[in-house]
Amino acid sequence: MDRFSSTTILPDTFQGTRDDFSMQMALIWGQIKAPLIVPLLRLAVVICLIMSLMLFIERVYMGIVIMLVKLIGRKPERRYKWEPIKDDVELGNSAYPRILVQIPMYNEREVYQLSIGAACGLSWPSDRIIIQVLDDSTDPTIKDLVELECQRWASKGINIKYEIRDNRNGYKAGALKEGMKRSYVKHCDFVVIFDADFQPEPDFLWRTIPFLVHNHEIALVQARWKFVNADECLMTRMQEMSLDYHFTVEQEVGSSTYAFFGFNGTAGVWRIAALNEAGGWKDRTTVEDMDLAVRASLKGWKFLYLGSLKVKNELPSTLKAYRYQQHRWSCGPANLFRKMVMEIITNKKVSSWKKVHVIYSFFVVRKLVAHIVTFIFYCVVLPATVLVPEVEVPKWGAVYIPSIITILNAVGTPRSLHLLVFWILFENVMSLHRTKATFIGLLEAGRVNEWIVTEKLGDTLKAKAATKTPRKPRFRFGERLHLLELCVGAYLFFCGCYDVVFGKNHYFIYLYAQAIAFFIMGFGYIGTIVPNS
Repeated sequence: MDRFSSTTILPDTFQGTRDDFSMQMALIWGQIKAPLIVPLLRLAVVICLIMSLMLFIERVYMGIVIMLVKLIGRKPERRYKWEPIKDDVELGNSAYPRILVQIPMYNEREVYQLSIGAACGLSWPSDRIIIQVLDDSTDPTIKDLVELECQRWASKGINIKYEIRDNRNGYKAGALKEGMKRSYVKHCDFVVIFDADFQPEPDFLWRTIPFLVHNHEIALVQARWKFVNADECLMTRMQEMSLDYHFTVEQEVGSSTYAFFGFNGTAGVWRIAALNEAGGWKDRTTVEDMDLAVRASLKGWKFLYLGSLKVKNELPSTLKAYRYQQHRWSCGPANLFRKMVMEIITNKKVSSWKKVHVIYSFFVVRKLVAHIVTFIFYCVVLPATVLVPEVEVPKWGAVYIPSIITILNAVGTPRSLHLLVFWILFENVMSLHRTKATFIGLLEAGRVNEWIVTEKLGDTLKAKAATKTPRKPRFRFGERLHLLELCVGAYLFFCGCYDVVFGKNHYFIYLYAQAIAFFIMGFGYIGTIVPNS
């Protein structure tokens, strides 16, 4: 049998058209490359290098400060007055401040018992503490379960209040604000906030309240988070590395230098007078905790971070839950910056240095530049220089600075140093999602006020494994497909192939690895996969 020739498979007219199209594209690329693409790419490289230097200087500065804090030993007990609250025979329990503990929750079937039980187990005179469960659940079954749990603790003599409302206006901020309006709250001095998956130790109040009692300039005492499911999967290990740096370095440096840092929204104690002076809870962004912290700081209040006090909680272990959380955590600060930057600049109560710290260090570098430069530089611009060899990135910008930044970020979790490469690839992929959310917040685009509660699994998987025979999970492919990640992965893979054939910098090793990471997350094959019931 005669072999098919190319003219048999592709008619001459079609083949000629294809060749003409290729030539036209090559001609267009050649015409626009030198006058347009090369200058634009060079400008992008310069901007990215400037942002990298900003991030590098910030990381080095915080590294130096945290080393000095550790060497000098500036513990909170040395910087502020702290002594146990003593019994008073004449005053009795009235010598102790009255505490309100708020637990906002929304359809928290898996963890509501843990948080309510831990809050009710806090050690404090029983007539000087009120547990307030703010239930915004829309599932009537879960609502009934939470109410029954509150009644069970009330029958044991715990002063616990079950509060609901007929709408979810303002989401968490709205629930907290509504809870503060109750008549019994006006007798309280301090308010403690725990999200539904947080489990404080019984001595939590004894370790935090004395700072507020003896130091009237302190508005907030923030505890550290301790992750109970960090070893659940690779994704939770990656999160632990990022958040450990936040708590070990960022929060500690902010507390030690300017007595300012972002409230983490939970595991913290607020002075109610400071909260009210700052204007209370506002729902104008999805980061009501950061909003309150910035406003209170502008009133001259100080914050204290206690790194030695840890509160157990759960990391999101499904990719879907983590993406929603990261959208909120990236979009909210950018939107808050847009809304508050002029208010910060015109403020008369705080020093110029503190304004610079809040605007430049806290907002611009950490909340904007960190996300944008990670994605734009390492996932767009650097790969593009492979296709345009006329543009070169200096080795200090492509290798040395990111390496030092990465090492400085990893010091918070020494046990995970062997996962450093995976963490870099994971963070670069998530930077796409964070960058998109950052621009949504800055521009106040469509999803700017999207609030989806982070799903908690609790012991769900263990319970299912114990009661059901293992079976292969059923998935809806469309729910796990993330097109943006897949497109970026394809772009990086193409750049890698081009670098193998034509390149000279050996970027293809990084480009292939990063492309694979984008593909893995684009297809949703990361995190805990929960079987359908």
